[in-house]
Amino acid sequence: MSQDYTDMWKGLGLDLDAHNALLGVLGQGYHDIYLGQENRPESMAYFDFVMAEVHGLRIQELVDEKKVGRKIIGSYCVFVPEEITLAANATLVGLCSGADFAMDEVEKILPRNTCALIKSSFGFKLGKVCPYLESADMVVGENTCDGKKKAYETLGHLVENLYLMDLPQVKSDQGKSLLRSEYFRFKAAVEELTGVAITTESLKQAIQTVNAKRAAIHRLTTLRKADPAPISGLDALLANQVFFYDNPARFTESVHKVCDELEQRIAERKGVFAEKTPRILVSGCPQAVPNWKLPFIVETSGAVIVGEESCVGERGTRNLTDASGETVEEMMAAIVDRYFQVDCAIFTPNPERLAHIEEMVGAYKADGVIHYGLQFCQPYLMESMPVETALKEKGIPCLRLETDYSMADMGQIKTRVEAFIEQLR
Repeated sequence: MSQDYTDMWKGLGLDLDAHNALLGVLGQGYHDIYLGQENRPESMAYFDFVMAEVHGLRIQELVDEKKVGRKIIGSYCVFVPEEITLAANATLVGLCSGADFAMDEVEKILPRNTCALIKSSFGFKLGKVCPYLESADMVVGENTCDGKKKAYETLGHLVENLYLMDLPQVKSDQGKSLLRSEYFRFKAAVEELTGVAITTESLKQAIQTVNAKRAAIHRLTTLRKADPAPISGLDALLANQVFFYDNPARFTESVHKVCDELEQRIAERKGVFAEKTPRILVSGCPQAVPNWKLPFIVETSGAVIVGEESCVGERGTRNLTDASGETVEEMMAAIVDRYFQVDCAIFTPNPERLAHIEEMVGAYKADGVIHYGLQFCQPYLMESMPVETALKEKGIPCLRLETDYSMADMGQIKTRVEAFIEQLR
């Protein structure tokens, strides 16, 4: 990092020894995985800077925002609408999960066989190593899976202002009505937190800002359809991860710079992998920073990842919000319409997700699908078997993997991935 942030971290109540140890592991992992790639787009240097300052400059920006009265809202889920928070002059940031931390402490309050993502989010809190969480004036929990809804009962004793959002489990008129009522309830809670009333003008501007972020990612994903692949799956995943906590305007500009370079690469037929390299679609659970294990294994085993059917990927960003409304009510309805299309595995039945996977296989010319399931994540693990069956019936090779955040199974996963890639050849 370019400057010393120790006093800021102390002010947030972080455990400095544990936090510095985490940063050391994160930095070394990033160096080994990302900076070791060959033929990377030069414009990815911005994201290298972001990762170097992941707990530094960006946290300083959030602290400075708080000093002038702006509220920070932390979230664990793509169902929390950034449009509403921005319209009330607040900043939405994704909260830490994606690595094992303080597991001994976590397993004193959560069962050992709890989903890896839930345990990770608790570990970052109990270990006092997540400055995003400690910066938040409100933490939004959402009743997606059973694990989360019960875990939030415990998290409520660990954070000062936990707001719980109820989500539908069925794509029905009643389910959409529930989502609508919950988004209006969230709007009222955010207005109360910030003291700022959401107006037609502020909501329209917020929708346009978030749409611009998503449109930049859409441009990036479209360029990944090229062969040879102009960017690695690792780098594309990093952009999707940074989407959740970077400054929106700066992020949008930076992704477009990457896309400008990729367009030139495509014109020159310059790829990060050779033409006809086996192309993989990763489907399933989200991969939050610093969960780079699977893409690293895939892309050091002779294949390239060309898309992610994931919350940290196309599931979270694929649709824009209609900004044509002329009233707050109309634009809130558009927000509900947009988020109700998210095909999370919490929904039952969930044919939209399978259709989305098949659509992505065709669009990105994927040779096969790796279904990625986090250990004890029941919704995605339960869906993985019917998804595999349906894909194979359509002649689409599929490999189901179940793992967690540890490195203990690296060798086993690599062996299975290498065999799958050999099958695709």
